[in-house]
Amino acid sequence: MNSSQYSSILSQVNKIKEKIFSNCDSANSSFISPSAYDTAWLAMIPDSDQPFRPMFKNCLDWVLHNQKEEGFWGDCDAHGMPTIECLPDTIACMVALKKWNVGTQSHIEKGLDFIHANTEGLLREMNNHSIPRWFAIVFPAMVEIALTAGLKLGLLKSSDEVMSQIFNKRQQILQREKLVDEYQYPPLLWYLEALPESYCIDQDDIIKHLSNDGSIFQSPSATTSAFMVTGNKKCLAYLISLAQRWDNGVLATYPMDEDLINLCMVNQIIRNFLNKKAWARQSNSVAAQLVKDSLAFRLLRMHGYGVSLDRFCWFLRNEDIRERIENNPEYFSMAMLNVYRATDLMFAGEDDLQEARSFSKKLLDKVVSVGTREQTGVTLSNLHRAEFTYALGWYDMQIEHELSLPWFAQLDHLEYRMWIEDSDSNILWTGKSGFQRLSCPYNAELVRLAMQNYEFRQSMYKNELEELQRWSKDWGLTDMGFGREKTTYCYFAVAASGSLPYDSDVRMVVAKSAIVITVADDFYDVEGCLIELKGLTNAVQRWNAKGLSGHSETIFCALDNLVSEFAAKYSQLRQGCDITNELRDIWYETFASWFTESMRSKLGRIPSLDEYLETGMTSIAAHILVLSASCLLNPSSELRPVQYESITTLLMVISRLLNDTQSYRKEKEEGKVNYILLYSKENPEADVEESVARVREMLDKKKREFLEQVLMEGFCDLPKPNKHLHLSCLKVFQMFFNSSNRYDSTTEMFEDISKAIYVPLQVGKSMAPKPLPLDSGAKKKQLMISVSHFRRPSKPSMDRSFVAKQVSWAAFRVHGQGKAFMQPKLTQFPKLTFTTPI
Repeated sequence: MNSSQYSSILSQVNKIKEKIFSNCDSANSSFISPSAYDTAWLAMIPDSDQPFRPMFKNCLDWVLHNQKEEGFWGDCDAHGMPTIECLPDTIACMVALKKWNVGTQSHIEKGLDFIHANTEGLLREMNNHSIPRWFAIVFPAMVEIALTAGLKLGLLKSSDEVMSQIFNKRQQILQREKLVDEYQYPPLLWYLEALPESYCIDQDDIIKHLSNDGSIFQSPSATTSAFMVTGNKKCLAYLISLAQRWDNGVLATYPMDEDLINLCMVNQIIRNFLNKKAWARQSNSVAAQLVKDSLAFRLLRMHGYGVSLDRFCWFLRNEDIRERIENNPEYFSMAMLNVYRATDLMFAGEDDLQEARSFSKKLLDKVVSVGTREQTGVTLSNLHRAEFTYALGWYDMQIEHELSLPWFAQLDHLEYRMWIEDSDSNILWTGKSGFQRLSCPYNAELVRLAMQNYEFRQSMYKNELEELQRWSKDWGLTDMGFGREKTTYCYFAVAASGSLPYDSDVRMVVAKSAIVITVADDFYDVEGCLIELKGLTNAVQRWNAKGLSGHSETIFCALDNLVSEFAAKYSQLRQGCDITNELRDIWYETFASWFTESMRSKLGRIPSLDEYLETGMTSIAAHILVLSASCLLNPSSELRPVQYESITTLLMVISRLLNDTQSYRKEKEEGKVNYILLYSKENPEADVEESVARVREMLDKKKREFLEQVLMEGFCDLPKPNKHLHLSCLKVFQMFFNSSNRYDSTTEMFEDISKAIYVPLQVGKSMAPKPLPLDSGAKKKQLMISVSHFRRPSKPSMDRSFVAKQVSWAAFRVHGQGKAFMQPKLTQFPKLTFTTPI
């Protein structure tokens, strides 16, 4: 470990904490971006006594002093780039400055320069995902207002087609929707300031729909328009309160739910919420309330607090709200994503959570499959499809990621990378004129710190993997000539599954254990005869290599080295305490289970389900990994208690069943037994697919029991770090056996391993690297690599050799070995393949 890098990271963490929390009283408000759009609208209101002066000069001053260097106003994404929301924001701010003739001419000129330079690109990028409803309402209105104010926007002719589509969509929206429509949320009245005069809005309709606080749906810009149209005193009181409360730019929604801000800060920045305090439901937005309640439930439960299911399942019992959500999937998609995430932490018997999960998944499936009527089961208009598609363009990655990869299969290290790279990771929920984003004046520092920490871990992981590969080679485990050589896979799984301390002892011992387990398991499964297997099993029992030779001797010697190394490390932690005998016992228990399984297979004995599982839960060897790691993290832990804790027993059973649900086809072909096959045999009314479904139901129940024991107190005496090690271990097995047997695959893990250990972070770049496609038609499984993934050579004549060398280097970088070769017919920039023995 580079101690100077580690010290630098810790120093930066402390400095940023001090900056962020130095003024806790105003901390929460500073994390929500002011709305340039709404602040500009308040800045346009004339003083009732002096109509040639603004009523809210502080808002005009904010507009004057908050233009970005690039010329725009408004929020940036998580990587500091302007978003589509910046177009109406910038126009609104220029209109406010023009109205009062303040600032220098350069303010307007820089704003216009930004509009001229970026409108086409932003519009066309948006149009690839189609046009959202809010943009089709707000943007044309701001263009018309700007032209009336004398601003020469000069939108590029090449954008005429997209502009025409936007204006046409607005017209269609205005024709088909009412001012307040129970089937369309949010209603048109929310966009009051953007509705054209031709829409003919009656003042009585506006006043009739004012909230008790005098606002139009808590929207400052809409309430500004309502006041200028009606002169209503309640509207004015609301605006005055808003301007006094937020003197540094107003928010897009007021009043803002303080609890929700706190929860979003916790969820996205410090990922820790320890306040058990409850709150009343005061939010006027169902979507925001669901986000708030889902985050609270998830964070409180994650930290071991008892939380009532009514915390966020209340919406299930309100038919009106359910119908509103179903009819407006675009608007509620972020809320439903948070509901779905909250149900990841479901315990056994929680039927309401299961219903919430099914409901949210159905809506999210509708969003991601928007173009297919057969999948959604509903008929959608072209306009609604367009809105779904645009919403998908913003958070399709998050939704599809959550739906396709269960939380149990998500590895922490790769999840951190996704959040660092995601330019929209600061989105909280859908707002009126775009997205509400989490804002922090130290965002750039936080991103740099996260990158530095991730890259530091990558450098540490590279060094440890190289050391591990040397160890495997030195002890002969990489050249056995049979089975699976999974040194890289084993280390990747250990390193990426949890946020273990920087100390590498735990990772290395557990990874070495996994390597020995894989090699020994394959020896018992496919290579050794019964005489060899009995000899090795007896040698492990007496812990003596006498009489062993060949593979048996290699396996025993590597195991003996591992146990000696582990015992020495433990002795240092416990001041001379010797754990050698306990280590030998737990390893013998596992070797004996392998021998039992091999005996059954070679002699054709068919065990009962109970007999199979009793042996199989030990032979999967999850207990060796998790208990070894627990002893190093907490030396007072027992390595081999008289009776395993129920949490450890559940881990052993779940790991075995996860493996069996993905390997039964292969084992059936090889004539071996498997829990799925035995279940089908003992339940002749169920075919294999039905047996798989029933076993998966059993798995779901056991995982919920396991999760409750991990998160909640009172089930066992293990300390929290040890319980979370159990969770990390389960996540590894779920990742390997989620939808296929990835552990046996020679290709499926390449991309994950590369991202975790080798590939630099892709932050602030337009596109993340595409997954490397596989040539499914080839006789051998080969990885296809496009030349576009590598830097181009300086001379065209160097193309073939240059790229071939880079591909060889890429193969070597991941696996420590590899041979590149060219396909027969090559173009100037061909596709290349390489094969590597795994």
